[in-house]
Amino acid sequence: MSKELQIGVIGAGGRGGIAQLAHSPDDGVRLTAGADTDLSALEKFRQKMGSDVYTTSDYREILAKPEIDAVFITTPDFLHEEHAIAALEAGKAVYLEKPMAITIEGCDRILEAAARLKGKLYLGHNMRHFPMVLKMKELISKGAIGKPMVGWCRHFVCYGGDAYFKDWHAERAKSTGLLLQKAAHDIDILHWLMGGYTTRVTAMGALTLYDRITDRHDPAERGDASWHNENWPPLSQVGLNPVIDVEDVSMMLMRLDNGTHASYQQCHYAPDGWRNYTIIGEAGRIENFGDLPGESVVRLWDKKVLYKAEGDAEFPIPEVEGTHGGADPSIVAEFIAYVRGEAKPTTSPIGARFSVAAGVKATESIRDNSNPKDVPPAPAEARAPAVLHVGAPA
Repeated sequence: MSKELQIGVIGAGGRGGIAQLAHSPDDGVRLTAGADTDLSALEKFRQKMGSDVYTTSDYREILAKPEIDAVFITTPDFLHEEHAIAALEAGKAVYLEKPMAITIEGCDRILEAAARLKGKLYLGHNMRHFPMVLKMKELISKGAIGKPMVGWCRHFVCYGGDAYFKDWHAERAKSTGLLLQKAAHDIDILHWLMGGYTTRVTAMGALTLYDRITDRHDPAERGDASWHNENWPPLSQVGLNPVIDVEDVSMMLMRLDNGTHASYQQCHYAPDGWRNYTIIGEAGRIENFGDLPGESVVRLWDKKVLYKAEGDAEFPIPEVEGTHGGADPSIVAEFIAYVRGEAKPTTSPIGARFSVAAGVKATESIRDNSNPKDVPPAPAEARAPAVLHVGAPA
């Protein structure tokens, strides 16, 4: 058996739970350390992983351990840049949760560090492992719709008031806006399915509902971002973040570098949770209905017809085990294989950078009377083989 991999997690609470999927001593992978500034999160981590696991409130103590081979970085978005660069400089392989950073410049600094240090940088865009998305990618790759030409994504976020307007997500200074935190997945998938990166955007949106709620928690308190179906209707929400200055409705139009076009729409007070992609090519169209395995289907239209709701072919998505529709265990397994040199990533640091860049520029457009914005190219040095993985559209 190859050398046992020792894994640490920076941000052991919340999304840090994904790192626990890597813990598999029988397969030579052990989660041995966790960092978090929330002491209660560290206590839960110890209860889950055992009393011998190392815990600390200072992430630098984990990076200083020579026996740690890789780290999961699952801290709040505004800390990603600092933590990722520090981990790369410490010689650790890095699993970085999306979004990559909250600025384009921050993303580029991470890419430059990975290229300079020849580090292993893996981005946690787990939607590239969604069975529904993989089926759409497979159909496009097989030529089922011809060359993709235009794409749409609509995202209804029924839990928006719970998850994004009660803590730091609601503040521009800590998130830039929800076209990063929430839309980074979808923009990345649109890029992946369309085979290109956004070069120009225009967008419209506003804070239309949650600013009307006056019940806010104390600035010294940690917001409760857990989801509860009884928090309905949206204007009945309580305990919102003291500062709310991000949009709860956003709509963006994208022109990609391969001549294709795409759009994305997001609403954070819809009654239902729904993510829908439509891709139209030169010879057909595909669309997903639902995104959960066992409950969703991808439909294909490849014949001219006025209306045919069921499509010309239907591809049910089989049920699989694991969180996020099986994507979490799949992406963690791929990361471990990547660290061991046994696999190339499906996800892409360059792709992650462009999803953030498109979201940042669209947010700027919203806040500048919908004026179009150009997305800057990635630094040339960031496209080195150490950073540019097969997950890029090209």
